Amino acid sequence: MLKRYLLKIVVSIFCVWCLGCGQGSQEAKKNKLVIAIDATFVPMSFLNDEGALDGFEVDLIKEVVKNAGFDYELVNVEWGGLFGGLITKKFDLVISSITILEERKNRMAFSIPYLQSGVAVLVRKDIQNVDSLEKLAEINAIVGAQINTTSYYFLQKYEGIKIKTYEKFGHAVIDMANKGNDGVVGDSVQVNYYFNKNEELIQNARFLGSRMTSELYGIVLNKENVELKQKIDASLMDLLENGMVQKLHKKWSLGDFSVVPSPE
Repeated sequence: MLKRYLLKIVVSIFCVWCLGCGQGSQEAKKNKLVIAIDATFVPMSFLNDEGALDGFEVDLIKEVVKNAGFDYELVNVEWGGLFGGLITKKFDLVISSITILEERKNRMAFSIPYLQSGVAVLVRKDIQNVDSLEKLAEINAIVGAQINTTSYYFLQKYEGIKIKTYEKFGHAVIDMANKGNDGVVGDSVQVNYYFNKNEELIQNARFLGSRMTSELYGIVLNKENVELKQKIDASLMDLLENGMVQKLHKKWSLGDFSVVPSPE
């Protein structure tokens, strides 16, 4: 009888311990966010020489989630899979220079803005007497853009322009250097980075005016996760107010075409 009694006690303690471990695992899983990012957008998010994720948005999202009290896992996902993975709850957050648009709000939620940017245009210097997209349309110019981005959709407003699409913005720039297109359109941060880091571009291309549009970027969430959005917004607001976002803007030399929004 004594042996049976002792055995019951041991079994009971073991079960309680296992239950506690299970609860701890569930709690840890709950506090770990899976964050998707398209690491093809230098200097916002990219793979550095060591093959690690790096860039302004990589630094920013790490600060945001840590300040909000979460562990995280960053995963590199091609642009085309970002929104689908969010909607199917494969990812908790997405950050990848995504413009806050009303039509997107029908399917997903956005944090408060962390950056104001827009579209900028580079054209070859041998394309003369052209100082606007309207003039490019008049000469039926071939202009490159990364497919399914706001830059790509922006070009569609100009009927005379022949749009040449690319999977990555860098491919459009290389093609322009080889005279495969007359110019490229992209996010102002990205265009500014490629231009200033490439001596050949400085010699053979020029900006067409300044920033063409004004867009606000936000962290993207599932619409159903209201509590997570509140925590991410509060954390991001802290970082805007204490100057951390501005420090990251300076660290990554994002340029005059992009600004950090006021914490409002």
